[in-house]
Amino acid sequence: MASSTPLEDILLAQIEDHRTEVFYNLHPMRFGNEFLARLPASVKLKIAWRAAPSAGGQFHHHDLLVCNFPSILRSYEVEGMRTAYFFPSHDPVMDQYADRNERDVDVFFAGGYSRHHARRAQVLDSVAELRDLYRVEFRLDRSRLVRLAESPAGWLGPLAKHARPSSVRRVSKAPVFGRELYSALSRAAIVLNGAVDMAAWDRGNMRCWEALGCGALLVSDIGNYPDGMDDGVTLKTYDSPASARAAIEWALANPQDARNLADAGRAMVRKKYSKAVQWAAFVKLVADRC
Repeated sequence: MASSTPLEDILLAQIEDHRTEVFYNLHPMRFGNEFLARLPASVKLKIAWRAAPSAGGQFHHHDLLVCNFPSILRSYEVEGMRTAYFFPSHDPVMDQYADRNERDVDVFFAGGYSRHHARRAQVLDSVAELRDLYRVEFRLDRSRLVRLAESPAGWLGPLAKHARPSSVRRVSKAPVFGRELYSALSRAAIVLNGAVDMAAWDRGNMRCWEALGCGALLVSDIGNYPDGMDDGVTLKTYDSPASARAAIEWALANPQDARNLADAGRAMVRKKYSKAVQWAAFVKLVADRC
């Protein structure tokens, strides 16, 4: 194909050549109804994963929408779409990082920082105050609005309220992804997590699987977690910025108890959410609708 061929056309050609029967769409905001209408006749089932704010999304041409947030699934059902509960899995590559004994970062956080993370921002601000006593490291992927607020254009006027507090900026570095993220998680004794505001009481974002799988103690906000993610058994939860800091201080003051929780969390996620378990669940989703 010509080098100027649009990426969507290349993808469609690959799907046609592969004779794909099940199209599993991880980016339905990009590959929406218009793209689905162009799929070749070989595609018998179209499934989309969506567990995030979806303003402007067009998903109705999918046969099934899946994620592990029941409240989001219910919102799609109200719009007349078919849904099913599905879940992430443990990445076996994490095992290359999880056994690291020397964890030189006391508290680590990686994730987005935007206007959709108001509660998370308050927690990060509280935990950042521990920087004088412990090594705290944040790897923040700032939204366009936050970056603008922290530029000279945002120093005055209403944009300023979207900038990160100075306490958070002082412990923040550039975001990391993929294996660099796994490596960073493996250096941390504690991984802090916080849900996006739209998640209501549902919990279970990808950081839960990544932190547990890389052998860190997960400290995350209280809510309805997937099966096996239990407070005081495989992780620690908090219900306010102050209690998040208190949970972290407890873990750092009781390293063996914290290590036991982390080990239990890793063992749980490797067994209950293995790739084999996830694949069996996906095959069932397909079989039930074919």
